[in-house]
Amino acid sequence: MEQHLSTVTCTMTARVSALKGPPLPLPAELHYRIADPYAVRLSLGPSTGPPVTWVFARELLADGFRRPTGSGDVLVLPRYGQKPHSIRIVLSNFAGTALVDLAATGVASFLRETFTSVPGGTEGDHLDLDGAITALMGRSSKP
Repeated sequence: MEQHLSTVTCTMTARVSALKGPPLPLPAELHYRIADPYAVRLSLGPSTGPPVTWVFARELLADGFRRPTGSGDVLVLPRYGQKPHSIRIVLSNFAGTALVDLAATGVASFLRETFTSVPGGTEGDHLDLDGAITALMGRSSKP
């Protein structure tokens, strides 16, 4: 687990499979930025080439420890099946569905660090709305 003043990062190995395929180990990284306090990023990929990154709600990941949660592109399932020490994230898009199993202890530690950095309910205090509006308008914030 790596924590800087503005980010929390957790590197681990994920077991990734398609709906009917065998699981393959892939490098995975959970990443949280205080400047984007509602979201977590899950990057998956081989050691060569760029990773594939999914962005979803931190609260979705946290709720997924207690009960199946999510809809649409991202579902989170606690203690999936015969893997009581893992959490499963189901990622879907137009190309298909990936089943991602992560060690529950690593994810729990990552989430603890994110909630230490930005407690639940205080996310709005960390948003840079002026910076976001400036970026959306394509203007530099410097004169």
